[in-house]
Amino acid sequence: MTGVGETLEDRISSLPDELLIKILSCSATKDAYTTCILSKRWLYLWTSIRNFSFANTNYRENFTSFVNYILSRSVSPKIQKFELDYSYCDVESRWQITEWLNFAATRKVEHLLLWSTDLITSPFPLPQSFCECSSLITLAVVLGRFNFDDTVIAWKSLKSLKLGNFIIDDYKIAKILSGCPVLEDMELHDLVMLNGPHRLEFMSSKLKTLKLNGQWLINDGSLRCVEIFAPYIQHLEISGGLYDLKCILVDVSAVVTAKLTFNIMCIKDINDNYGLHFDPEENSCSGYHQFFRSLVHGYLLTFRNVKELTIGTWLTEVLCMLLFKGTVLPEMKCKYLTLELHVKRFNLYGVAGLLRASSHVETLNINIYTEALDIEGRDIDLSTKSLEDTHCHFELSDLVKGDDIDLHNWILFGFPNLKNVKIINSPGERCFKDHFKQGFDKLLKLSEFLLKNATVLEKFVISKGIMCKICSTNCVSTFLSQLAEELFCCPRSSTNCVIIY
Repeated sequence: MTGVGETLEDRISSLPDELLIKILSCSATKDAYTTCILSKRWLYLWTSIRNFSFANTNYRENFTSFVNYILSRSVSPKIQKFELDYSYCDVESRWQITEWLNFAATRKVEHLLLWSTDLITSPFPLPQSFCECSSLITLAVVLGRFNFDDTVIAWKSLKSLKLGNFIIDDYKIAKILSGCPVLEDMELHDLVMLNGPHRLEFMSSKLKTLKLNGQWLINDGSLRCVEIFAPYIQHLEISGGLYDLKCILVDVSAVVTAKLTFNIMCIKDINDNYGLHFDPEENSCSGYHQFFRSLVHGYLLTFRNVKELTIGTWLTEVLCMLLFKGTVLPEMKCKYLTLELHVKRFNLYGVAGLLRASSHVETLNINIYTEALDIEGRDIDLSTKSLEDTHCHFELSDLVKGDDIDLHNWILFGFPNLKNVKIINSPGERCFKDHFKQGFDKLLKLSEFLLKNATVLEKFVISKGIMCKICSTNCVSTFLSQLAEELFCCPRSSTNCVIIY
């Protein structure tokens, strides 16, 4: 409570300057600046903030002037975080970005985020002071194109680097890596690669995490293929819509955690999207799909000794097709397995085949979701689409059989080490009502299968859902509670198993 005649504003104003500056540094820069009108006490406090966040969408017309005004009056000797959205900046004013980056570097910035919603066609130079900024710890650049051919990269303290929607080539990536001696985490997504052939070498023993995400464009007329040579990487993720990119893992022998949640599009659909000619014959894409099946089988061989493995919906479909062709899946020795599955689209046969090959698993997490993204990252509604709408004829015959498989009569094997199963609902923008029937039946079959074959199972946890944004009901909870009710009555091979909802 405030004292008699004392307002909340008085109490806040009585706080020491250092504490007020910390509070302002946690606010948007525009909001921090507007506090100067409160009183004389607040008139210059904002000039000492250590975090800056500028979003052009909030200013548009006077964005450049506002940024220049704020930075020219800053008296803080050190910057912790600098975030800049330079969308809508015209070509004439983009030279200012170089000045702003120079400002951040001279103030010993630690964390920098630079992004734009505009495709940058002409590169702009990076100041040498920024390229040699030894205080930089994390750097993220989205939709950028920089000219640093004549500069030296020396980010001696950089530990995390993210590049997205970036126009770059192998040489520039190698140049960046050579200047980051303590880099630990690197994420590359939606890159435009120039000047192939492409072989990305990550040779630093410090680099432990590599994430490759999204659609990569290769604009040099070469095969859409990227070789990855990363002998010291321990955590590898390949996710998103890769279109038809062939990601060849040459050496990832140190990986202990692998996440494979990417998807590939049929070459006929790709050509159709770009208005290119394609052979309409039903099985004309067979060789294309056979290559990716072999690639996926190779991934399983590569990661058969990892400790943690995450598999996505598209890979369950590929595994289904491999199994129907008589391919034997390698023995997987992972102890922690996560399945990220679209509740309607995952392939039951493919999942069961993977589980049969994963007898060492102790913990199984099943993350179900309703959203799906097309190859360009746009949300699509699969509730109105059948398998025929999303797969070519060559894929369909196996996939339809895979969902109709009777698990109880097909496989006689157990899960001798499986102790924990958890079904989790990942938040999405699609209502579960649209997926209830087919999704429920498949998930129930899979859950019953696990309960009947996991001889040492201790916990089977079903997480409760949150309020649906679409139908404003607990449709997720309805879905999962009915699943729990069915499983409570299901026979279990483990006498110690407890079902928790």
